[in-house]
Amino acid sequence: MASLTRSRDAMVPLSPWLGGDCLHGSLFFLSNLPRNTGGKLSEVTGLLLDLFVIFLAAKVAAEVFERIHQPPVIGELLAGLLIGPHALGLIGTPDQTLVQAFHGDVPSAQEAVAITYRLLAELGVVVLLFFVGLETQIKDILRVGGRATTVAVMGVLLPFALGFVLMGPILGHPQIESMFVGVAMVATSVGITARVLRDLHVISSMESRIILGAAVIDDILAMIILATMSGLARSGAVSLLEIGFIAGQAILFTVFVALVGTGVVSRFALGLNHLRMDNAPFAVALLAMLGLASLAAHIGLAAIIGAFLAGMVFAEAREHFELEHQALPIFQFLVPFFFVLTGSEVDWRMFLDGGIIGIALTVTALALLGKLIGCGLAMVGLGRRSMAIVGVGMSPRGEVGLIVASLGLSLGAIPAEIFSVVVIMSILTTFIAPPILRVLFAGKSTAETVPAEAESEAGRLPDL
Repeated sequence: MASLTRSRDAMVPLSPWLGGDCLHGSLFFLSNLPRNTGGKLSEVTGLLLDLFVIFLAAKVAAEVFERIHQPPVIGELLAGLLIGPHALGLIGTPDQTLVQAFHGDVPSAQEAVAITYRLLAELGVVVLLFFVGLETQIKDILRVGGRATTVAVMGVLLPFALGFVLMGPILGHPQIESMFVGVAMVATSVGITARVLRDLHVISSMESRIILGAAVIDDILAMIILATMSGLARSGAVSLLEIGFIAGQAILFTVFVALVGTGVVSRFALGLNHLRMDNAPFAVALLAMLGLASLAAHIGLAAIIGAFLAGMVFAEAREHFELEHQALPIFQFLVPFFFVLTGSEVDWRMFLDGGIIGIALTVTALALLGKLIGCGLAMVGLGRRSMAIVGVGMSPRGEVGLIVASLGLSLGAIPAEIFSVVVIMSILTTFIAPPILRVLFAGKSTAETVPAEAESEAGRLPDL
């Protein structure tokens, strides 16, 4: 395959353009367009070309998977794997980006690209969870609150125990490594799960409300556990006072925003329409999304929790505004970046190591069983299909598992081999869950899946 690092003056034959080198050839054609940069792409131009490739890959993959009746999120994740640094190398790590291919080894450009990728991915999942919040009113969470809490707790305890026992007592790994694997098996990727439910048009179903409510609680519990693990990795001990402080922050933040925020928005909703700025309600909603997301991150929670709560607050006044319609362009632009860049984290060469793949498959199986059994048992009495839907819906680890793995590696708590195991588990659970959810929901009647009072055209999240 043609290399992106060869001379720009090299001739690009026509024939590869018709086969596997088509994209590389196209990019070299773009690189030969006249510029006022001394024959090289500037950092900004190269970065824009990177973003063009990412967005194009996301939309093409989403279209293909829509046509084969599969969730577009899988296509976007696979697109990220294909164009990422470990495959075609069109995006990914800073030293393998198009900026470096055409501009050379410039540290400032490397850092700028890395920060831009990270920012786009974070903004994408923040916007996604804000939209999910717009679809979720407080009364819906309260309706399934007790059940969602039980699902979350069971979905944390059993996977953590299975991961710890496998890596520690059974395989003989150090305690800190075993605990990090257990933590990686705990948290559900609420962003990926929400996207799949949205793609299936079942986000207002009873099971989906339980999954999303449980996923928010799950994330809070996971952040508490992860904060504890970080302290253990750094100092070897964490005080109960510190754990209690983190837990108290999470609970107070969620309750305060949910109760006080909804009251404020409900009271002053109509007044927003009298502000003179264009699209005032939309602007205020975006401010709330960014403000609460940053506040959540500042106090040690996930930013997506704040974004979800912001959307949920404005859902109480949904009949007064058209926020979904106004924010649709932002949604369609940013959200695909999150999934493509998540997929780009995968190194396909890890699948060639027999030892790693054996442990990874075992960990993946236990991760799936832990959520399926733990969360499913919390749904006893609502039918086997609902038990399975909630268990599978809580299974994707996605970017959450990758965050845990990266943190463990950076702290020196886990070696590269365990990092690879966690990454493979995170990706496999993300790929496996969506098609199973599609099959499970296909077996439910419309009345069961989409309650008439909950699912309306005004409240449905936009299609990509």
